[in-house]
Amino acid sequence: MKKNYYYFDNAATSFPKPACVVRAMVDFSERVGANPGRSGHRLSIEAGRVLYDTRDALAALFNIEDPLNIVFTKNATEALNIAIFGLIMPGDHVITSFFEHNSVARPLRYLEQRGVEFTRIDLHHHDPEPALRAVRGAIRQNTRALIVNHASNVTGAVAPLGVLGKAAHDAGVVFIVDSAQTAGAHPIDVEALKIDLLAFTGHKGLLGPQGTGGLYVDSNIRLAPFILGGTGSASESDTQPHFMPDFLESGTPNTVGLAGLKASVEDIIERGVVETMRREDALRLRFVDGLRAIAGVRFFGHGDGAEHMPTISLVFDDLNPSEAGYALDNEFNIMVRVGLHCSPWAHEYLGTYPEGTVRFSFGRYTTEQDIEYALTAIDKLCGNPR
Repeated sequence: MKKNYYYFDNAATSFPKPACVVRAMVDFSERVGANPGRSGHRLSIEAGRVLYDTRDALAALFNIEDPLNIVFTKNATEALNIAIFGLIMPGDHVITSFFEHNSVARPLRYLEQRGVEFTRIDLHHHDPEPALRAVRGAIRQNTRALIVNHASNVTGAVAPLGVLGKAAHDAGVVFIVDSAQTAGAHPIDVEALKIDLLAFTGHKGLLGPQGTGGLYVDSNIRLAPFILGGTGSASESDTQPHFMPDFLESGTPNTVGLAGLKASVEDIIERGVVETMRREDALRLRFVDGLRAIAGVRFFGHGDGAEHMPTISLVFDDLNPSEAGYALDNEFNIMVRVGLHCSPWAHEYLGTYPEGTVRFSFGRYTTEQDIEYALTAIDKLCGNPR
């Protein structure tokens, strides 16, 4: 039976959310609802416990020793802005990749006008050796940071964080990772990968609500604060507290959203990240195999044997991305994202700028039947005889 919709836009935001997320948010709203850390009554204390338990669950997921080194934000963009503007100063040099989202590109362009230089290189190789040689060749005396997204939101290609982290640390360079496309759907171990700053969002692979995310800050890194203000702590002082997470976390947080994120992270841990990754990779490989048999469409992404997130971008020979996206929605009830995906650098590198691509991205609730339905729809759009 045909569904009301086929959702293939999980790289933008995962949908639907697990039932445990909805239950946790309703429970917080109906039973707790107070402002965490601002009052001494029991509801405020319970709200504060929700925040700590969420940090604790995230610390377990990312192998973070001290949960208090996690700062909550609205999303990965805010986390990356805290990292970049808190660390990079005029005169510094930054190494980054061609596949960065505008959440990195725009802050770097802004800082470029204020005396910061940056070098872009291809870091999303299937073979880590070219990426390693490129990083070592780009490092200068004033290189302050290596910033890389764990996986491209356009092609799904995964960067070899292990060798990149070691190269950064060997050179005394701060290693910043954008895990917007991988957190919750690919193993991340900040200790093993030598990640100094990890930006994540709650509403994609972590399956939590929109408006949640965070930044892990290694104990050896000291950032300038991005936002100053009320923390519920040290209220006798008119200066920012110097302890984490309050140093980088001011204002009332999205506690109801973080209650939902806690539930989703605990659920992900119980199910197993590796198992999730294997299941979604099997869907990706079936999709890629099917695309290879369709005349009139080409795709960007690796085949079997490469670390890859379940995100594939397509270009149709006879339809521009907007036309294809409109037809998929209106004729087949298929929801995808078209255009540049907030990543113009990636499309310039791929040769798909300025029109972009049609992006399919899979998640927990994508089924094998959904993949077959999408392949049939793409075949029909290409006008192939059946």
